[in-house]
Amino acid sequence: MNKNIKNGKHKGVNVADLKEPDLTEGMTDEELFSVINHSDLESEKITAPRYSYWQSVFRVFFRKKINIVMLSLLGVIVLMAYLYPIFVEYDKFGNLLNASAKHLTPKAAIDKFGFSIHWLLGAGAAGQSTFDAIWYGSQISISLALIVALINMTVGVLVGAIWGFSKKVDNVMMIVYNIIANLPYILVISVMVMIFSAGFWTMVFAMTITGWLMIAYFIRTQVVIIRDREYNLASRCLGTSTIRIAMKNILPFMTSIVVTLAATEIPSYISYEVFLAYIGMGLKEMSLGRLIFEAESAMLTPGWGFEFWSPVAVASIITIVLYVVGQNLGDASDPRTHM
Repeated sequence: MNKNIKNGKHKGVNVADLKEPDLTEGMTDEELFSVINHSDLESEKITAPRYSYWQSVFRVFFRKKINIVMLSLLGVIVLMAYLYPIFVEYDKFGNLLNASAKHLTPKAAIDKFGFSIHWLLGAGAAGQSTFDAIWYGSQISISLALIVALINMTVGVLVGAIWGFSKKVDNVMMIVYNIIANLPYILVISVMVMIFSAGFWTMVFAMTITGWLMIAYFIRTQVVIIRDREYNLASRCLGTSTIRIAMKNILPFMTSIVVTLAATEIPSYISYEVFLAYIGMGLKEMSLGRLIFEAESAMLTPGWGFEFWSPVAVASIITIVLYVVGQNLGDASDPRTHM
């Protein structure tokens, strides 16, 4: 070994001088030590990134490009249905006395009246604009579906949550369900329409008088699966009321199920309205179903097809778009997709 290194020296440098200086030398105990207060609440906090449920839902939803396309298409349809009739005055019988204005193809209507957005889909049996009629009818059909869905979903979800959690309510509601569920839903609606006049609010009443029951039974089945979990048993032991447990512990857990259920309900009400109108039992108002019913004779007549197939196409697009958007939103509402 080098003699200088052995003696603690290397090329004139003392190795002891290379040690780090003691920074605490000369400091008092108060300067060296400080008291840390202990908090049980703070010790239980978990350091983790902030999580926003609905922010995560929309992040997952908009991750798929198909959802953006479908939502844009739905936005265009809703805007046309609700804004177009405000700015455009529609008169179904404005050309009634003009025989040459009836049953026109788009090309024939544009040649006769000049190029205009009103004649893009031709003219109907009374010389009316098919394009204008479709958006007036879409407004009525969409409004009907949304109002019925809002009533049925609200009543069905609330009743279903209590129904599934309370065994006393379950005994009563199962008897009601077994009686009413055996009646075809479309038959109940038809009877109500026949008893009362076939107006907008009559149709709302007919679709909601028993429509909520099927939703409530579905929610009840889902609640039964989770009602006996540990946190619900703990709440029950602490004396929490049944309604509060259902509203606070159970329904928030079922957000994705409720959204998915609404996705199937809203398009189905449009389908019911169109079907009832097609068989002559629908609304008196000019809904999509009413347009299809009035244009039924034009379905197979050469040159008249636009009168029938245009409202059929729009009704189909609305139901498909609502269903796809609702289903994908329901999938995005599932917290398991947020990982």
